[in-house]
Amino acid sequence: MNFQLDAKTIRDRLDHVSEQIFRAGQRAGRDPKKIRLVLVTKTHPVETILAAVEAGACRLGENYAEEAVEKIKALQKSPGLEWHMIGHVQSRKADLVCQYFHYLHSLDSLKLATRLNRFAQENNVILPVLLECNASGETTKFGWNIIQAAKWTDLLEEMTKIVSLSNLQVQGLMTMAPFLDNAQEARPFFTQLRRFQEFLQSHIAQASWHELSMGMSSDYEVAIEEGATWVRIGQAILGPHE
Repeated sequence: MNFQLDAKTIRDRLDHVSEQIFRAGQRAGRDPKKIRLVLVTKTHPVETILAAVEAGACRLGENYAEEAVEKIKALQKSPGLEWHMIGHVQSRKADLVCQYFHYLHSLDSLKLATRLNRFAQENNVILPVLLECNASGETTKFGWNIIQAAKWTDLLEEMTKIVSLSNLQVQGLMTMAPFLDNAQEARPFFTQLRRFQEFLQSHIAQASWHELSMGMSSDYEVAIEEGATWVRIGQAILGPHE
């Protein structure tokens, strides 16, 4: 199916999701303005993304560096866009992330961090990053395993090294919950990430760890209730991707 959404449809869905984000923030006693939406545009064509931009979207999330670069170049005349890399980054694609993206949600290893830092230096940029954590134990997930709190101290050495890299600005953490029929079942994974955030805030003061990127179309309201500052939403606004 290659159905093309128009800007009005996208705007209506964007407005609806934004209202749900606002209400979830209020329920949690949080400032809704501190919860930001990244519209996941992966695999969607440039025409759909243009319609989304016309509808008011400005923070766009992509999973695949090379595919994203083509879109970024095609949309370079659209002012004020902010491109977020939210998918796994292969080490050999680190240079593309530093050249074309404003934000990285999915930094998942010290090796990748070192490469990103080198390319960021070469491009004379400071790249804001989030450290990806595996809160569910699924083998298909990337990132640091944070299931057992008793082992969190084992992660401090690597994370301290990453925080010390001059051209990366560590701002917080990211996770992705398993795909579940009931959004409430995702809550423990978001809670675990927030607890790990609190642990890092008390052990590595060089970074603020203030950002939590968690929650997608099926569970973003629960994620907000647990402290999400970034939610990554695609299907609820753009429909199924190709």
